[in-house]
Amino acid sequence: MPDFHWAPRPDELEFDAIRASGPGGQNVNKVSNAVHLRFDIRASSLPEAVKARLLNWADHRITSDGVVVIKAQDTRSLERNRADAVARLIELVQAAAHVPKARRPTKPTYGSKQRRLEGKAKRSGVKAGRSNKTEF
Repeated sequence: MPDFHWAPRPDELEFDAIRASGPGGQNVNKVSNAVHLRFDIRASSLPEAVKARLLNWADHRITSDGVVVIKAQDTRSLERNRADAVARLIELVQAAAHVPKARRPTKPTYGSKQRRLEGKAKRSGVKAGRSNKTEF
């Protein structure tokens, strides 16, 4: 799906405000400004192909039930953490929507085979010249 643009509907997202870990002084103990974003892939408005690719991905953020869980705690603002979590979800979905181009196997050209063999012969000659065996 080239150039896949998607934005989640507000009813598809579930936010939980939690306390952030890490430094922050007394503010960390009093204010719940980190966010857990939950997004159910199966119940979403995504196209079926993207759903299937997401469900088959081996990503630690996707549970076995098909729910994406994203924790955002980079800023001290709850609203900015929510926006960051949604942006990361959109980035994940767009990455899953991208289908890589199939690689077509090719054969080496005759010239490349010859160059390879010439290089091997030259290297073999260099190594053979290092031996101190003398023939009588």
